[in-house]
Amino acid sequence: MASLKDIKRKIKSVKSTQKTTRAMKLVSSAKLRRAELLAKQSRAYAQKITEMIQEISINLAKANENLDHPFFKVVKEPNVVDLIVVTADKGLCGAFNSRTIKVANGIMQEYENKGAKVRLRVIGKKGIAYYKFKQKELLDEIENLSSAPTYEAAAAFIKNVVNDYLDGKTQKVIMVHNGYVNMITQEVRVNHILPLDPNEFQAKAVSTSELEMEPDDDTLLEALINRYLEYISYYTLIDSLAAEHGARMQAMDTATNNAKEMVKTLTVAYNKARQESITTELIEIISGVEAMK
Repeated sequence: MASLKDIKRKIKSVKSTQKTTRAMKLVSSAKLRRAELLAKQSRAYAQKITEMIQEISINLAKANENLDHPFFKVVKEPNVVDLIVVTADKGLCGAFNSRTIKVANGIMQEYENKGAKVRLRVIGKKGIAYYKFKQKELLDEIENLSSAPTYEAAAAFIKNVVNDYLDGKTQKVIMVHNGYVNMITQEVRVNHILPLDPNEFQAKAVSTSELEMEPDDDTLLEALINRYLEYISYYTLIDSLAAEHGARMQAMDTATNNAKEMVKTLTVAYNKARQESITTELIEIISGVEAMK
């Protein structure tokens, strides 16, 4: 059995850990509120720009009967697929990163089984470390973006992806991230960002506008799609950051409660050991007195 000194040292250590996890929970809670507000604002903009693309795609479909545009050319059996995996730069957030990686690995395996080449573009130190440990080749590895996303950095990243798609280096682009649902729930989301599915757009919207587009639908559509992809990339990073703070807050809350329970258990063990020590001392004293009689 552990000595009183050892148990006392453990209690002190656990209490120190409990203070740290409680502080980390409070920090994540404050960061979550800011990220949640930004995610809601970003979501509203993304929805509006999506509606505009829907409107223009319907107009083009009516005029041309089909959309002959590189962004809308769906390849049923792509030979090369770009898989963008968004993870956190930091740990201590439960299964936040592992769930994202698990889904991404499933997608990778699915396309590789079909004979397609999957090119990995990984955002976040945790994802990069994992795939390097697995000795996977990374086309892109971006650090310090998921923890501090900016529109400019997101736009620069997705521009390279779009250029590869337009140059024919890849036929499909998929983005995987763990998104924010609420303070205690995260959801892994898979977005097929390129090519865009015109049937999906046209199924979700009905054109009622009588406005004419200037200079023309094609030019405006291309500009909007580029802006749409930039903003979707930025929104994905914001959504992932909010989910990360939620997951970390929940993980630190659980760790704090576990530490509290451990302190209780150790305190009981300490009291029992102390009682046994006192009892032993009393027995020794009584035995000594009896021996002197």
